[in-house]
Amino acid sequence: MNYTAHASAVWEPVFAEADDCLLSSDQCVVQAQHYFVKGLIEIPVIGSDEVFSWGVWVSLSRDNFSRAADLWDRPGREAEDPYFGWLTTDLPVYPPTTLNLKTHLHTRPVGERPCVELEPTDHPLAVEQRTGITLDRVREIAAAVFHAGSKER
Repeated sequence: MNYTAHASAVWEPVFAEADDCLLSSDQCVVQAQHYFVKGLIEIPVIGSDEVFSWGVWVSLSRDNFSRAADLWDRPGREAEDPYFGWLTTDLPVYPPTTLNLKTHLHTRPVGERPCVELEPTDHPLAVEQRTGITLDRVREIAAAVFHAGSKER
């Protein structure tokens, strides 16, 4: 019920050795100029109490990234206003691309990954976030992700 991207679409393996780059499980910095936080796009599963989620990367401004980093381990951080960002994960099961969809990153209590709210557009991912998906759609996504993963090997 969850699929996650290892890194932002702009991350390159060569960045791993650079002093001005960072990739952790929650945060990413590229050349001290581009800042990303990992969050979850949660999609309700119709007829179920379960939620399907995509682990994605959202770009933030330098100021918002700094603020989020300062509050990362601070209790009460979930009271923070959401941060505007751009989706920087390409989810290939959605045409057109999911890159650069407008988002709001909602901080949650310490230990919980932030929630990514997509701008309410007619993009299929945004529609699914608003309206939910069936269990058959979850299976379809799983098959597509598995197939894409097996092609990369």
